[in-house]
Amino acid sequence: MPQQHPVRSTGSPPPRPDASMSLLTNVMEHSLDDGYAEATARRQAEGGGLPRSLRARLGLAAGLVLAALIVTVGAAEARISAPVLAKEREELIDRIEAETSDADALERGVDRLRDEVGERQRKALRTPGDGRHQVVSLMAGATEVEGPGVKLVVDDREDTAQGGGGPRESSGFSDTGRVRDRDMQRVVNGLWESGAEAVAINGQRLTALSAIRAAGDAILVDNRPLVPPYTVLAVGDGKRLGTEFRDSVDGRYLHALRENFGIRFSVSTEDTVRLAAAPSLIVRTAEPRTASAGKGSGQGTADTGKGTS
Repeated sequence: MPQQHPVRSTGSPPPRPDASMSLLTNVMEHSLDDGYAEATARRQAEGGGLPRSLRARLGLAAGLVLAALIVTVGAAEARISAPVLAKEREELIDRIEAETSDADALERGVDRLRDEVGERQRKALRTPGDGRHQVVSLMAGATEVEGPGVKLVVDDREDTAQGGGGPRESSGFSDTGRVRDRDMQRVVNGLWESGAEAVAINGQRLTALSAIRAAGDAILVDNRPLVPPYTVLAVGDGKRLGTEFRDSVDGRYLHALRENFGIRFSVSTEDTVRLAAAPSLIVRTAEPRTASAGKGSGQGTADTGKGTS
């Protein structure tokens, strides 16, 4: 066969060897878009020829210098004002200590005057006088009392649970077997009516102005809490006092509490009952002595009348 030769065109240049890779060649030769190049040149021209990174560094340096200046000025001012503040603080502490000392002194003075008033009241109530004066002294609890009487112990039901509800709730009680303030009020009033001359509950002397109240499940006597069992001591004609109390309405009330709610109590006659004086005296009224009665010193008289509420 005859050998064939390729036909060449003389009018166009020969093709490039990498003509088939024109896209890759364009990417390599133009890695940065022309628009980005123009924008970079324009920013450099507007910035006075300084690169952006250099301007940022200069701004950061200026900010640090300003911050250091502010801190330095603040430290200098603090150092200058520190002695003044320390002096004012010491003066304030001295004033507080002085006022505290004055308040303590006034409080001690009040306690001293209160004790003095109480002692004068007790002395006035212990001064011998007529029968009315002795009754007032006894009812005010100004003196200790010793003599025959009765001992009454009232206690909650065994294994009593906390809480309320039940038949006695409508009357301010609960049927959980706990002794309530109204129970003790009736007991004390019953002893007064049966002839008691002085009464105390758990060592707390009762006076004509004493109050038996409740705070939750606790019983308070003159705002002092008591805990069961409640031991009531009464000075009087022991046998007669015990008999009349058992036969009284309040004595039968205790029996009803035991039968219906399991509340425990016992009454015993004592040959000797000793009651301390009341810790504090409250005198509602005072009447000066007349000229014929002696010296012009005042004699305090407390409101009389048996019973507790």
